[in-house]
Amino acid sequence: MSHRYFEDVSPGYGKAAPRAVLASDAPRLDLNGDWSFRFSPIGLDEPDGFESPDFDDAQWDRLPVPSHWQLHGYGKPAYLNIPYPIPVDPPFVPDENQTGDYRREFDWDGSPAVLRFEGVDSCARVWLNGVELGVTRGSRLPAEFDASEVLVKGRNVLAVRVHQYSSGTYLEDQDTWRISGIFRDVTLLARPADGIRDVFVHADYQADGGGRVRLEVDADGPVEVSIPLLGVEAAPATQTFTFERVRPWSAEDPFLYEAVLSTPSERVRVRFGFRTVEITEAGVLTVNGQRIVLRGVNRHEFDPDRGRVVSPELMRRDVELMKRHNVNAVRTSHYPPHPTFLDLCDELGLWVVLECDLETHGFDQTRPEPWIGNPSGDPRWRAAYLDRVQRTVERDKNHPSIIIWSLGNEAGDGQNLEAMAEWIHERDPSRPVHYEADRLARYVDVYGEMYRTPAAVRRIGQGGLLPGEIFYPLTAGAGDPADDRRNRMPFIYTEFAHAMGNGPGALAEYMRLTDEFPRVQGGFVWEWIDQGLHTTDAQGREFFAYGGDFGEELHDANYICDGLMFPDRTPSPGMLEYQKVIEPVVIEPGSPGHVMIRNRYAFLDLSHLRFTHDQGELQVPRLGPGESVEVPVPALDGWLTVQAELAEATAWAPEGHVVAWGQVPPAVPERSPALSEVRQAARRSGDHLLLGPARFDRRTGTLVGLGDRQLHGPRLALWRAPTDNDRSTGQGDAGYWKARGLDRLLHRTVSVETSDDGLTVVVRSSAANAGCGYLSTYRWDTDGQRVRVSVHTEPVGYWPERTSAFDEEMVDSDLPDEERKELLRRHSAPSLARIGLLWQLPEEASQVEWFGAGPGEAYPDSRQAVRIGHFRATVDELQTPYVRPQDNGTRADVRWAEIGGLRIEGDPVFNLAARRWSDRQLAAARHQSDLVPEPLIYLYTDHAVQGVGSGAVGPGVLPQHRLEVRAADFAFILSATD
Repeated sequence: MSHRYFEDVSPGYGKAAPRAVLASDAPRLDLNGDWSFRFSPIGLDEPDGFESPDFDDAQWDRLPVPSHWQLHGYGKPAYLNIPYPIPVDPPFVPDENQTGDYRREFDWDGSPAVLRFEGVDSCARVWLNGVELGVTRGSRLPAEFDASEVLVKGRNVLAVRVHQYSSGTYLEDQDTWRISGIFRDVTLLARPADGIRDVFVHADYQADGGGRVRLEVDADGPVEVSIPLLGVEAAPATQTFTFERVRPWSAEDPFLYEAVLSTPSERVRVRFGFRTVEITEAGVLTVNGQRIVLRGVNRHEFDPDRGRVVSPELMRRDVELMKRHNVNAVRTSHYPPHPTFLDLCDELGLWVVLECDLETHGFDQTRPEPWIGNPSGDPRWRAAYLDRVQRTVERDKNHPSIIIWSLGNEAGDGQNLEAMAEWIHERDPSRPVHYEADRLARYVDVYGEMYRTPAAVRRIGQGGLLPGEIFYPLTAGAGDPADDRRNRMPFIYTEFAHAMGNGPGALAEYMRLTDEFPRVQGGFVWEWIDQGLHTTDAQGREFFAYGGDFGEELHDANYICDGLMFPDRTPSPGMLEYQKVIEPVVIEPGSPGHVMIRNRYAFLDLSHLRFTHDQGELQVPRLGPGESVEVPVPALDGWLTVQAELAEATAWAPEGHVVAWGQVPPAVPERSPALSEVRQAARRSGDHLLLGPARFDRRTGTLVGLGDRQLHGPRLALWRAPTDNDRSTGQGDAGYWKARGLDRLLHRTVSVETSDDGLTVVVRSSAANAGCGYLSTYRWDTDGQRVRVSVHTEPVGYWPERTSAFDEEMVDSDLPDEERKELLRRHSAPSLARIGLLWQLPEEASQVEWFGAGPGEAYPDSRQAVRIGHFRATVDELQTPYVRPQDNGTRADVRWAEIGGLRIEGDPVFNLAARRWSDRQLAAARHQSDLVPEPLIYLYTDHAVQGVGSGAVGPGVLPQHRLEVRAADFAFILSATD
């Protein structure tokens, strides 16, 4: 059978040559709005006459453009990460290929015009007034068709047939929802006879502070240019303009100029910025002569109600949120975004790695050997690859925010990718080229890796890669590192710190390496936002849906909910952690009585900030980039918090917005709580044992009351409702804990002994059919008002070692042998989620007050965003609503806490968590709407908890943040509050 048109490997036909998005005063007609729509679940091929202006579509449905038809009741969304949604049989697609037919009438004056589609998923065939204009593929790329010969004065009819799948589907295997339709704007653009078709502004910033502008203009006649801010008025656009002094563009100071290009019939405005991107001989990426660090995110376009249809208002909100959280860079994963987003990056200031609409990741899994049949190495697909990169670069070439072009994502390797890089180098040598899967950096200018451990990044930063060595798939190298060009290239984290669920961990460790090694220049957390679709279940309960919630046979579950922002754009604890780690100003304790302030901006001094604390302002000198100073602070008994705030409002945040903060501990060390020296004996009273204000069950030694407060506990707790990172096969902790039965511990009271100075209870905790467990000794004493429990707990039985990916890569290779061996031992040692105590309190215990780290949750490897202070919250407010429920809400470094009339003091500190459901219920829930409160409070007071890592993709918990199976000693003092 011959190919159907949507299965042809070509880029399509009929499209005009790609060009930049231009702000023109020529007439234009917005064709967005309600269109007539007809849906078919199969792949219609030849039209049935619907393209004719005389076709009667009165019985058709109406569908808004832009939109995705699956979000309007036609078919269903499907989420896949790597697998293809169709059989891997390129370039063919199945007959079950949903098709949407669109019709739109409009009036026009008959003048020449082009019809522009900003994005159609995945293949569109276009007719105007019954005449076929052409076919386009490349879902997230613009396509223009010259309609001049077909347009008539008065009524015109536009007809479009859109297919869910096409040959282009094989090039668009991105990790996102598979949803279809005309999802970006449709516009009719008048083209005057002597108009301006295209412009490419080259604006270089020079080391002496000057600037140079050169214009490439595609027009049918002479063009004049004006640049008002630079004193250029109606000059020929063919000349090169030089200026002795210009204000450069940067993400920190995004100053834009405007050029106005004119012909007798058209005026075009182009915003531009002076900036020069270079790579030094030492392999450092610079902008305007300064080394930059990318503190960035990977961003999919997403609206929880509209999918990839993102309004200008929501785009602006995204950029403002990024700026407010200290994000300075974005990788447009894995396609060019709506052009308005890039306008906002220019205006508000973000470094952009602009990625082509290309991914073929499914070929990594479907053949006897990875990547067999991958289009990236097949010359038949060369034109399609070049078409995609040309449409990418030509559309977005005038944006100063774009400092790197990226060929695409996870498309293997091959000659077509090399051809794309070669074309970019010819067309735009002013920007370097990135592509992570060019693992030996043969045709790129920037070396990128995904999900490497900090130890591996350290070796890259040291220039220690051996020729031929690659991390994935793991391939050994040999020879002299000086012979490997990657050791002389900028290195960026293409993706790192997978922000799925509770996490990511180790952000501080990653970003610390950018301070240590000049060639390590930051990168992009995966990803910006949880892509949960706003949904309602049969009971009317709202929740955010992920893979499998729409009945998909093949899906990747909640892997799509891996963002720093929740779907409603509420920042997650991971976002707050990243915000803190990447602060542009470091505020930390200095010498006694001083705070150290360091400027991490690349271009700005600190004059735009004011520094405040509880008692007023600090006078901080105008520090230039990279400079630091110690400033005296007032002597206080408690913790002093110093904040750097915006002194004036900006385009992205109001005056007073906190850019950075730090704390100085009290001069006098904090004292641990203690009982008085007076001790009392335990005594029997019926079925209870009494010790001061405490009542215990005589048989089990369980505490059942304190004063007139009821409670039950403690029970040893070693497990948590697994996080997404815990569940990963690479990290392996959740499986290890389940195999040991830590989620279903049974407790056997070994002994209950009273004495003149207290009570001793020994309990063995283990699971059915488990050969390992813990033996715990609880030593209770009292001074009559308060009771103290001193716990010694130790492992018993056989605890096998655990296995994990990244074993050898987890530890720095240049560490001393003994230290390296110890960290490797800790990495593979048996692990626990926590070592602590579980208590049950009445449901009325809903208010929590504590002194410790807060206000948000914290874990050993994600605790930079919390500060020491006095906080209050309800039990419900302690919860973090991850899209897929999992362990959350732990408060760290708690000195004391009060809940339900109970006061708990740590000796010296502990980790606190409280919730209205058990950990087993939490682990079983798929969505927040599944969690049903119980008539009690589960309270955890943990001596230690394990970090969270990024094991859902990439490294798990670093050895120094792992909680290995070990003995532990800790204590708490309990009392009743008034």
